[in-house]
Amino acid sequence: MIIEHVTTSPFPDQKPGTSGLRKKTAVFQQPHYLENFIQCALTALLSARGGVLVVGGDGRFYNRTAIQTIARMAAAHGVTRLLIGQGGLLSTPAVSALIRKHKAQGGIVLSASHNPGGPEGDFGIKVNISNGGPAPESLTQEIYRLSGEIEQYATIASDDLDLDVMGSLQLGEMQVDIIDAVSQYADLMEHLFDFGLIRSLFDSGLFHMAFDAMHAVTGPYAREILEHRLGAPGDTILNGEPREDFGGLHPDPNLVHARELVERVNRPGQGLDFGAASDGDGDRNMILGRDMFVNPSDSLAVLTANAHLLPGYRNGIVGVARSMPTSMAVDRVARQLGVDCYETPTGWKFFGNLLDQNMISLCGEESFGTGSDHVREKDGLWAVLFWLNLIAVKKQSVAEIMRKHWSIFGRNYYSRHDYEGMATEPAGELMNRLRSKQAQWVGQVLHGRQVTKCDDFSYEDPTDGSVSEHQGIRVLFGDDARIVFRLSGTGTEGATLRVYYEQYVPTSGNLDQDPQAVLQHLFEIAENIAGIKRLTGRERPDVIT
Repeated sequence: MIIEHVTTSPFPDQKPGTSGLRKKTAVFQQPHYLENFIQCALTALLSARGGVLVVGGDGRFYNRTAIQTIARMAAAHGVTRLLIGQGGLLSTPAVSALIRKHKAQGGIVLSASHNPGGPEGDFGIKVNISNGGPAPESLTQEIYRLSGEIEQYATIASDDLDLDVMGSLQLGEMQVDIIDAVSQYADLMEHLFDFGLIRSLFDSGLFHMAFDAMHAVTGPYAREILEHRLGAPGDTILNGEPREDFGGLHPDPNLVHARELVERVNRPGQGLDFGAASDGDGDRNMILGRDMFVNPSDSLAVLTANAHLLPGYRNGIVGVARSMPTSMAVDRVARQLGVDCYETPTGWKFFGNLLDQNMISLCGEESFGTGSDHVREKDGLWAVLFWLNLIAVKKQSVAEIMRKHWSIFGRNYYSRHDYEGMATEPAGELMNRLRSKQAQWVGQVLHGRQVTKCDDFSYEDPTDGSVSEHQGIRVLFGDDARIVFRLSGTGTEGATLRVYYEQYVPTSGNLDQDPQAVLQHLFEIAENIAGIKRLTGRERPDVIT
């Protein structure tokens, strides 16, 4: 074993409470930087020597180099067995599934999610625990504490592992298994969904779809499941080869960054019946039908209403959860089903706590993430297969499924406006200004709407009593409309201000309107109370979903 000595904290600006570290790739390439974080993570994660650890990532630049470093350090820390996806590739939901299947102590996910990759792009490391989910705040705070004290790290000397050939290797006293994680994940999906029924869609020759893997990690998974097991044509997968820079694409599945897919689905006279996309590490999804974009909030509501129709959920669900900014469409479904609906802060670890206690079966967030109790992460391909199975069961188009759902539950018109790459100071000033004035807005009438409640969302976890505060400013107009302001930390440059707008229209109302038109009055209210244009200098959002 080799002990390397360092003299300073490698990441003094790392914030406690986050599930990982996300920086520019060049930052991770600094001497000792990666090693120092891994030392702190392994010290905090491993309760004792021995056990199983899962490691893999989304294939972005520096993925392979980081895996070699982690493997040597895992051997030095006494890990008994290390599982690595072939080629160093593992989607985030696949990591979660492997941890649970092999009863591992945890896993290390190498990804910056939906952020761009390459030498000039972003890199990230996330720690998962033994339930397969993201590290809880107690563990991330311990990693942060250790990062301020670290003076040395442990590794071993060895040649690089061959990550491309499946089989077992020996690294020091540790066994390394290069595994076919794609087949194991596909087997899990085949257990949850009716693959025979979905295959009949493609066998009919009347159903045509495309899946955009965005040159990210889900390409091999989608090819195995959609083309090899379900019989989809060979041209179904777009951008299916994982690349270190994602082919220059921004691997974020939304209407802006998945433009090619959107155009193919809606091409006049040649459009597709179904379109879907996933992100860099495979945990997000976008669902499209011909002339129908499925808002992620609506998607969660539809899946909840119809889960009993699918094999993996035929006994119904015990409950559902959504992140606070996600629309309240699923709340209405839960009420009708007679199950609990939990409103949590943004962050999958909150769902994991509820899943572990069997309090919920499905969960989701407005940022294109949906999941269930099969893993402890959101799962992009799982959501795509859920929709395909639902289409096969109902024999309806995406648009027909959505309109039928709205006719039963009404429609929560919803939109998110993102102001990306903002300077941190004005972004913080805007949020502080909102917090200071929230009490005075209650009772005021703004553009004909009375504010009935305004707060800075706080959550007490029903599983352990922990409290999470300052999760976003909510401005509520009765039970049918609201505005939410929140700063997001998923980027590596500046801050992203997200503003969420929601207006419920009952079944008796017009359910086929343009959401941006329906929500226009809320846009005006938001500008009036927040002064976004004045404080940011932005005339319009960078991304609208």
